[in-house]
Amino acid sequence: MQSPDSREAILIVGTGALATLFAARLSAVGLQVTMLGSWQEALAALNERGARLADGGAFPVHAVSATAACRDTRYALVLVKAWQTERAARALAECLAEDGLAVTLQNGLGNRETLAAALGERRVALGVTTLGATLLAAGLVRPGGEGTISIESHPRLPPLITMLSQAGFPVEVVHDAQTLLWRKLVINAAINPLTALLRVPNGGLLESPAARWLMGALAEETAAVARALGLELDIPSPALFAEEVARRTAQNLSSMLQDVLRGAPTEIDAICGAIARQGAARGVTVPFNTAMWYLVRALCERTASV
Repeated sequence: MQSPDSREAILIVGTGALATLFAARLSAVGLQVTMLGSWQEALAALNERGARLADGGAFPVHAVSATAACRDTRYALVLVKAWQTERAARALAECLAEDGLAVTLQNGLGNRETLAAALGERRVALGVTTLGATLLAAGLVRPGGEGTISIESHPRLPPLITMLSQAGFPVEVVHDAQTLLWRKLVINAAINPLTALLRVPNGGLLESPAARWLMGALAEETAAVARALGLELDIPSPALFAEEVARRTAQNLSSMLQDVLRGAPTEIDAICGAIARQGAARGVTVPFNTAMWYLVRALCERTASV
């Protein structure tokens, strides 16, 4: 297969579940993959055993913690947690080429803006993915089913689209990814905090009438804030939309539940917290998102103190 670019190289910022999944699949088709992160256990595992898929295969990557090892990067996928974006932006400011492009595929609000503040608008593109993955151990990931990658149009994007397509990812280019980001936010707000608090996989929310009702309330609130922002999500019933995703991903552990189980910080500030702030700014009351914001924060504070 013809190479998409003579350098055939890509940088993945992050070493978590999605980062490992992308690294494995891109490396599997012969691309040179560098992973930039700070989790030492993962860096060691990735360098020693490669990016591993639970359903088979280990693929070589170069995992580093220093930006000097990835200078003049032309294409970067940002797959760190939202609370790590500022640090990722500083790192990319040192290693992204002047004609480079960083694409964020992260959860939550504010990631693109943080990256653009450090890199400039012309070197950042917003993307959204519905892919799921569960990190089983450092460098070992279980895919959570296929999904689409949607990235806003950018003149530097075509070679990256070719790389992702070569690795088997369904990719689409969209004019405006904000609507898709908020559609995903409806799901993240409805499912992630509840699964983290109740310690259940996504499908477990459908087994409890109370949890199911709360999931619907969170989805409806989030969609209301999106409408106040002038976004048309094309979701006739946000509650049913959230239920369908929970049903389709019933066995998956949400990323927020994975964070809570390993005692790591969550993305609650960039999900329910961001929705609460946007709602307050536009006069939309969001009591359920606000409650989830503080409940997950309290859970994490309690876990950290144990």
